[in-house]
Amino acid sequence: MTSAPPTTDQILANMNVSLNGKVPMAAQLAAKVAPELLLRHVQDSGFAMPKDETGALSEETRTLIYLGVALATGSRACIEAMTNKAHVLGIESSKLLETFKIARFAEATRVLGNAEPLFAALETGN
Repeated sequence: MTSAPPTTDQILANMNVSLNGKVPMAAQLAAKVAPELLLRHVQDSGFAMPKDETGALSEETRTLIYLGVALATGSRACIEAMTNKAHVLGIESSKLLETFKIARFAEATRVLGNAEPLFAALETGN
């Protein structure tokens, strides 16, 4: 027997708790204009970041990875959400800053890799 999906109000209430009282505006607006999209988003969140012991990573690790990806991709809403979640989880500032440093280095490595044609042209004098 499958359980009924959560209501929009339940979703927003759960987000409010897990994100330190700061539900992203996009989620608030989606709840009003596309509640089925918000439900799908929450289902995808549960798939990617399971709350139980079925996941191989801890909730803290998943949050830090998500934060790092959000930093690297420039997703302000996700950066804010994962920062708020990190606060709820009590993740130390040093871990948040290390996550930032890793994301920054990954981005710098991407730029370095993208410069391969430039470096090759400079090497050959073209």
